[in-house]
Amino acid sequence: MTLAETIYQRSLYLPEPVAREALDFIEFLGQRYGATLTAPKALNDTEAFLAAVTGRLSDDFPDDITDDDLGIDAPRDELD
Repeated sequence: MTLAETIYQRSLYLPEPVAREALDFIEFLGQRYGATLTAPKALNDTEAFLAAVTGRLSDDFPDDITDDDLGIDAPRDELD
């Protein structure tokens, strides 16, 4: 779990006014140290899923997988 995720998880247990105070403090720190908000790079559905499951994609993960690389689904038996 990343530090940002840990902060988020812990904030879930705070009462609303305290959570707002924590957010104000984080924004203050951002201003104090010159941190700017940047939009995260948009991930496609597969990358987003794998990033959520694994935390991040490793450098050796193949990024050229297409539907042609996947097998054909076998038909399911019908339920009675």
